[in-house]
Amino acid sequence: QVQLVESGGGSVRPGDSLTLSCVVTGNIFLVGGMGWYRQAPGKQRDLVADIASDGSTFYKNSVKGRFTITRDNDKNTISLHMASLGPEDTAIYFCNAKISTYPYGDLNNYWGQGTQVTVSS
Repeated sequence: QVQLVESGGGSVRPGDSLTLSCVVTGNIFLVGGMGWYRQAPGKQRDLVADIASDGSTFYKNSVKGRFTITRDNDKNTISLHMASLGPEDTAIYFCNAKISTYPYGDLNNYWGQGTQVTVSS
């Protein structure tokens, strides 16, 4: 069974930095794209940043230049370093990975349980 476990959330002040981490465990044959989504109260879940297996990245416009996503393919982990945080970044952050569990299998979406990030003075 595949599991994604996030860590690193918390409460910080505006301008602070925070790093989220996510590790994928279980019956994994291949990990494709991985990413971070967030969901603020009353809003839909949106993509924040993702990273392909070759290291190419995508960032939501509002986090470009402030957030950095990295990936360790050997350890099946991704991290999101968030700098210059503002109240608008307050949300539950979810790790996502596209994983196949057997050779030539489809890549299916898997999600972590979410970790809360609160930015407040």
